[in-house]
Amino acid sequence: MKSFGKTLIVFGVGVSFLLMAGFVPTASAKPRVIKIGVIYPLTGPAAAAGRELRAGAELAAKICNNVMPGVDMPMAKKAGIKALGGAKIKLIFKDHQGNPQLGADLAKKLIKDDKVVGILGCYYSSVTKTVSAVCERYGVPMINGSSTSPALTKRGFKWFWRTTPHDKYFTEDLFKFLVGLTQGKVKGVKAVSKSDLEPIVSACEKTEWGSHVSDLIKSFAGRYNFKLAKSILYAAKAPDLSSEVQSLLAPKPGTMLFASYTSDAILMVKTLKSMKAHPKVIWGQDAGFEKPEFRSTLKDDIVGVLTRTVFIPSIANVKKVAGEVNALYKKKTGNDLGGASARAFTGLQAWVNVLEKAGSVKPAAIQKAANSIMIPGKYLVVPWKGIKFSTTGDEIGQNVLGSGMIGQYQKDKAGNIVLEIVYPFELATANMIYPFKGF
Repeated sequence: MKSFGKTLIVFGVGVSFLLMAGFVPTASAKPRVIKIGVIYPLTGPAAAAGRELRAGAELAAKICNNVMPGVDMPMAKKAGIKALGGAKIKLIFKDHQGNPQLGADLAKKLIKDDKVVGILGCYYSSVTKTVSAVCERYGVPMINGSSTSPALTKRGFKWFWRTTPHDKYFTEDLFKFLVGLTQGKVKGVKAVSKSDLEPIVSACEKTEWGSHVSDLIKSFAGRYNFKLAKSILYAAKAPDLSSEVQSLLAPKPGTMLFASYTSDAILMVKTLKSMKAHPKVIWGQDAGFEKPEFRSTLKDDIVGVLTRTVFIPSIANVKKVAGEVNALYKKKTGNDLGGASARAFTGLQAWVNVLEKAGSVKPAAIQKAANSIMIPGKYLVVPWKGIKFSTTGDEIGQNVLGSGMIGQYQKDKAGNIVLEIVYPFELATANMIYPFKGF
């Protein structure tokens, strides 16, 4: 009897120790917490985007980890990863500062020291390039929700998946839109002469992303038979863009195209205003052209400016779940979801769905699940048909069901500057302002 009592005491002490250490013995030893590393530009010139990205990912994690009946998506009803015993998502954020080498170093630390299950990131295509190479080397899954350089899914990587459409999709959307202008397809605008839209000029920052956009503009201008008079690459974070803008205005462009992050986008528009530019169309490739700071700094000067995006608040008029999530995001941040935050949300949402399907945190199981996942579009805040990753061809890991939108800054009845959908034509929420009023 004494021996049995001692055994109970020893067992009790052992269990107490294990519980204090955070270990709860179960038949399957499923994790209580699933750590995902998230690498974004939280400081530096893209810090504004970084704040949006972080808020979008955090909101998706909150919805996953709690039962939220007001959100019509499966992950809002399970309070964690159900297939893993209700394990909660824990996001570990790191700041790459726009530095590709720093991003790679942070990825190694997340993998080796923090023991993350996988990685989400990184906004800058140049940083995503180095981080994904680290993940590939270690056999750690990475889901990218916001980098749009087409080259990222042309490397044949086995551990990299991208949910967002890339710049090839977005840039072709622009040229389809311009063609639509000449055919009278744009809401509120009679068919315009192609000569009014020409020549086209473009200025893109000299980064991995900007260089690819510049090449795509050249390619699609040729394919759609638009005259491209000038195409320049400028140094990112430039203190002055006067000479670049003078060069762009010299051929008297009808359409001006830009690929710039926040500080450059603001400076570009200020410089255009100082030189009284008056093209018919100004279009930005998302990034800086869609940030709250772009709107709050430039105010009325951006009325009529176009930007590509994947989310515009008015999409809630035709998609209930978009409005539900946007309301939560606005309560959290004071701003509507934008392209960056919506894609970060969707990237983390993809992670949740992949983990549910895998039912495991083992890399091979996650890889298998990612390669076979199909997330219906009705559960996404973005207007895509869904998420399904390519496993063959020359774009391995690319979501083949994504699509883009083009929005235009306009004033609503209360005098607020808002984005209205002008493309796709069938989703248009307002008449387009054409031509751009000039400065």
